[in-house]
Amino acid sequence: MSSMGPATGTPIEGVAALITGGHRGFGRALVDELLERGAAKVYSTSRSPHPRRDERIVPLVLDVSDDASVTAAAEAAPDVSIVVNNAGIALGTPLLEVPLADIRTELETNLFGMIRVARAFAPSLGLHTASSMVNILSVASWLALGDGYSVSKAAAWSATNSMRVKLLGQGTIVTAVHVGYMDTDLISGFDVTKLDPRDVARQTADAIVTGSFELLADDASRMVKAHLSEDIAALYPELSLGAAAAAGSSIER
Repeated sequence: MSSMGPATGTPIEGVAALITGGHRGFGRALVDELLERGAAKVYSTSRSPHPRRDERIVPLVLDVSDDASVTAAAEAAPDVSIVVNNAGIALGTPLLEVPLADIRTELETNLFGMIRVARAFAPSLGLHTASSMVNILSVASWLALGDGYSVSKAAAWSATNSMRVKLLGQGTIVTAVHVGYMDTDLISGFDVTKLDPRDVARQTADAIVTGSFELLADDASRMVKAHLSEDIAALYPELSLGAAAAAGSSIER
């Protein structure tokens, strides 16, 4: 399911793209998907050097939490018409328990890193007749999980909405991809049903081509978004249980 943008999006065939966190997991799946659809070149970034596994893949060292590193990547990849903000971390940070420094680390990558990349590459994207920026978000953008990760993704959703409005005038479509659990290293320790990253990569490539503003890649994301206009207890049923328990306690007194 997607929220459509203009009638046409950004072509993949023959263009250059850049994917942060492109060495493994979903990023690697999306690199492969874009190449299968005819991308001429894909810059695949990671925080440490990796060998070139395809002549069309250009490995770049990029730390999205470092201003100089992001600037250098933008200078090394001036020809991109597609940029995917995929790099992210989840540190398992209970909001009211861990040191704030741990939550700041997640924000530095998941929020400010995304903003850094957007600022650095927006001028290059604007040089093309059609261009695309894709921000990989989460169902946690809308559903608080009690941790710093969901705080960072909620903030990234707001930032994405601002980018979308700001960059539309230069012909850049900003697409938010919301998804629950994918079978990646990020959630390898969770015993839950996980989506195949290759399926989400296919959906994401489709959204780039069609110019969709938003992609809800799984049932969880579609369900949570559908509840956003309802009473808050629709998403957090424990609030109803807590209110009922409190009312019962008052009656007993």
